[in-house]
Amino acid sequence: MSSSGEVAGKPGAFSPFGHRAFALLWIATLISNIGTWMHDVGAGWLMTTLDPNPAVVTLVQAATTLPIFLFALFAGTLADRLDKRRMLITINVILTTVIAALTVLVWQELMTPLLLILFTLAIGTGAAFMAPAWQSIVPQLVPRDVLKPAISLNSMGINISRAIGPALAGLLIASVGLAAPFALNAASHVVIIAALLLWRPAITTTPRYHGPILSEMATGLRHVRHNPPMVATLIRAVAFFIFASAYWSLLPLIARNADGGGSELYGTLMALIGVGAVTGALLLPRLQDVLSSDQTVRAGTIGTSLSLVAMAIFGTPTALMGAAFLGGLSWIAVLTSFNVSAQMALPNWVRARGLAVFLMGFFGSMALGSVLWGQLAAATTLSVALLTAAAGLILGMFATARYSVGQGETLDLTAASIWPQAPDLQQVDSMDRGAMVSVEYRIAAENTDAFLAALHDFSKERLRDGASRWHIHQNVEDPEIWIETFHLPSWAEHLEQHARVTKADADLQSRVKAFDTNPDGPVVRHFLTPQSKGEGS
Repeated sequence: MSSSGEVAGKPGAFSPFGHRAFALLWIATLISNIGTWMHDVGAGWLMTTLDPNPAVVTLVQAATTLPIFLFALFAGTLADRLDKRRMLITINVILTTVIAALTVLVWQELMTPLLLILFTLAIGTGAAFMAPAWQSIVPQLVPRDVLKPAISLNSMGINISRAIGPALAGLLIASVGLAAPFALNAASHVVIIAALLLWRPAITTTPRYHGPILSEMATGLRHVRHNPPMVATLIRAVAFFIFASAYWSLLPLIARNADGGGSELYGTLMALIGVGAVTGALLLPRLQDVLSSDQTVRAGTIGTSLSLVAMAIFGTPTALMGAAFLGGLSWIAVLTSFNVSAQMALPNWVRARGLAVFLMGFFGSMALGSVLWGQLAAATTLSVALLTAAAGLILGMFATARYSVGQGETLDLTAASIWPQAPDLQQVDSMDRGAMVSVEYRIAAENTDAFLAALHDFSKERLRDGASRWHIHQNVEDPEIWIETFHLPSWAEHLEQHARVTKADADLQSRVKAFDTNPDGPVVRHFLTPQSKGEGS
């Protein structure tokens, strides 16, 4: 066994730190996340002083998460088009300016509930544009075989910051004032900017042509829709987060209503969630040797439900601290499993857009849940809201059990480069013209059913790699001839499709081609939509 915990060539839990770029950005992110958690605690507590109504307090959490649901796909599409490093630097400069302005208003006691929600929306929008790009650079920092521990370490870093930031925020609010957490958060973004300036990523191949951004957003959505491992991950994630959001959004009120509660208890509970999560991250590699990703999610869901029940029943600080620790332990197990499942299900060319859709599901569920549990707590009691959420977690787990998490972990999503070069266009033709590709197969009658089953599986590759429509037709005059057609928004999109075929897709294609009896293999033809009037003149 090595010092990093590697066994028999298997990457250890800390092996990603052997890669300088990962270590640099991990440390910078840790510092920035400490500032972010301090900010979140400060905002939540500030709202309880401005307006303690549960429906209003939970709007802070909703305002944090809603922008990611609204803008993540657009942001992910930008990240797949632009230089991710420059994009991240620009966003962090803007966020530093906005948070500094918020700090001044809090310091001058000019803050109002509406202003706080507006600032939170603005900062959440910055986070929405940053998140897909930030998550999608992880595979650039480490090799694929180290990706799983790298994602776990990122989750652990977030939760180390959760252990430090809230406790520090509670102390600063009590000793210095409510402006202090916001000021330190602004400073922490400067650290991220410095780290990004120091990072020199390897030059990567970018698409030679970019279509309209709405078209590229649609391509990202189609990819996710026809990517079964991603669909399963999304369904399970939504079923978890919409109920697990209850203790995040209601925690300020749980701390305020507890025996001897206050800002320090709130900070302590947030810190203990972080301590539980860090403990879980350290135990996770051993747990993953015993449990699959899907089983880990189930165990974490049960633990989260028990934590919510304990918060609903007990009002003493000691009991709440135990519940917070269990909640953090369970949270890291579930969140890391979902993140790994999403990352492993996505090829590089659409990674930012695919992760953006995952983030939309995550934060959309958190935002909806925050509003739902706040309204329920205002209409009934905190305990009723927490117990309802706990029951929903268990029901959701059983209702979505057939959607297994981690299906993409065994897939080889590296580029296969097996398609022959597409034909050259005449000079007058436009790369923007819609394209159709036909593939003619000759299939023996006794193999028809097996061929169609294999082809329908392979059709998902066509649709997730750029095609907008797919069809299969049988020749009436010669029933052994089958024509597969798929349509693409542009010829340029088809050229990119050639580079998107993965080795896992190649295996599916080989299954289909094995049924073809044409001596030279399937016959491929390419077509374009009519040229627009005046085009090419």
